[in-house]
Amino acid sequence: MNDCKNVWIFAEAQRGKLSPTALELLTAGRQLADDLGEKLCAVLLGYEVEKFAQDLFEHGADVVYVCDDKALENYLDDVYAKVLADMVQKYQPNKFLLPATNLGRSLSAKTAIFVGTGLTADATEVVINKADGQLYATRPTFGGNLMATITCTHTRPEMCSLRPMSYEKAPRQAGRTGEIVRFAFDPKKHTTLAKFVEFIKSQGDGMDLSEAEIIVAGGRGVGKAEGFELLHKLADRLGGAVAASRAPVDSGWIDYRYQVGLTGRTVKPKVYIACGISGQIQHMAGMSGSDVIVAINKDPEAPIMKVANYAVQGDLYDVVPAMLEALK
Repeated sequence: MNDCKNVWIFAEAQRGKLSPTALELLTAGRQLADDLGEKLCAVLLGYEVEKFAQDLFEHGADVVYVCDDKALENYLDDVYAKVLADMVQKYQPNKFLLPATNLGRSLSAKTAIFVGTGLTADATEVVINKADGQLYATRPTFGGNLMATITCTHTRPEMCSLRPMSYEKAPRQAGRTGEIVRFAFDPKKHTTLAKFVEFIKSQGDGMDLSEAEIIVAGGRGVGKAEGFELLHKLADRLGGAVAASRAPVDSGWIDYRYQVGLTGRTVKPKVYIACGISGQIQHMAGMSGSDVIVAINKDPEAPIMKVANYAVQGDLYDVVPAMLEALK
């Protein structure tokens, strides 16, 4: 394990775009690398992805490892994980952060198995224990009621998937450069029984929560699935997205992909309008980074009313229609 050096982050890039999670991981990775006195390295897998290396350098990467091949144009678990495992075994990183996206969750798990190391999944914070140089990864557990700090004592690299938006994006340093290390794809070794057939883009309504600057969220106080139609109207009028706390999701009023909180998404919009949400700690953990919080609730003692920038005491079925009328 003494031969393992440097902090790696996986820079997810698919369909011609570099994921914002890459810049968030560079922030987390830079803190770890500085504490360890090691280099911060990014890993790119895909087809025509080397063009993103300069962007990664300018956001803090010292080295970018690239495996760029037509065979990697479409994501397949086995192929990507085998390539990544071979890179890990050849270059021997010390720590390895991946995004807890749909792709990243699957890739991190398979890579950890192929490498034979431990993985902390879906963490929200990572730090270095300066006494022994170990990675301490913190993640929610027991439905978000407890926070667990996990270590990987006996194997390297110490791997962790980080929940998107747990860290701010690394600032750009224009003109910053670094080293590119190219890794060759091996079609005889990097194989799979799976076959890519077709990519079908999700037709879900509304804007992606990760991109929305304004979010209108509903909680148990919405009372019924039809109530979210009203919130969709407000979100559409404001050019934002709809979200929910856990209670409406558990009740089947709205799909899980809209859930914000420890057991859902983490968001950081400019404005977060919470309608009928009490503000339990599990939900607050997913949206407390919002620039402005507006709470609409009948209960003046609800926890969210105490942390909101603007607290409106009233029935959301009176307040939201009034907002829509004012926004005409």
